[in-house]
Amino acid sequence: MIENQNLVAELDRLQRELDRVNTQLAFLDRPVRFVLRHAALYVLIPALLLLAAHVVVTILLDVSALYLRIASVIIPIPFGVMLYAVNKIGVRGAAGFGIATAFLSVMAMLITIGVVDKVPILPESLREWREAVEYALSIMLAYLTGNLLVMLILRSLPNAIAASGRPSAVAVRLARMFGQHVGPDVMRRRARRIQELMKTLGPLAGLVVTAGGSIYTGLKGVLGH
Repeated sequence: MIENQNLVAELDRLQRELDRVNTQLAFLDRPVRFVLRHAALYVLIPALLLLAAHVVVTILLDVSALYLRIASVIIPIPFGVMLYAVNKIGVRGAAGFGIATAFLSVMAMLITIGVVDKVPILPESLREWREAVEYALSIMLAYLTGNLLVMLILRSLPNAIAASGRPSAVAVRLARMFGQHVGPDVMRRRARRIQELMKTLGPLAGLVVTAGGSIYTGLKGVLGH
């Protein structure tokens, strides 16, 4: 059973590596098509959805901006999820797509408000600039939250359950700190559990930070008044 778990975990790791290489090859083969396709799927569509939520909340319904901020935290998450689940693009790529989505959507919102209310498009005060930057930051962090969430589910948790692979030197040292008067098999199993826990805690900590940052920056401007 342990050998089968090891084989499954190794196959899962190789499949992730293969998917990552295939994504890089697709970009190198047709870079323009690759960029345009992914920009349309992971930047344009979420930006349009965010703009639609902005129009509905602030113009058509004219209700509290709190609903818009909540929608702006929720909408980018599925696209961050799909970015890794479908295309195997990780945190760095998700950050880039998140920044592009945030910039495009916030600029579209500013233009819409400027045209409808006949006011300057760009913020005129430092406070307005800060609110716009915080709003864009909440969108980007929500994008990262979705990416880290699916990474935690599809990558870290199965490895932690299987507890497979040779433990690293750091994991072995930590295992020895918890007691050296055990057999080699017990020490190896302990080191494996520590190593897989470390792999899980990384994405989990990132998930907590990005989710908390997205909620804080997204709702700060509304709840602070």
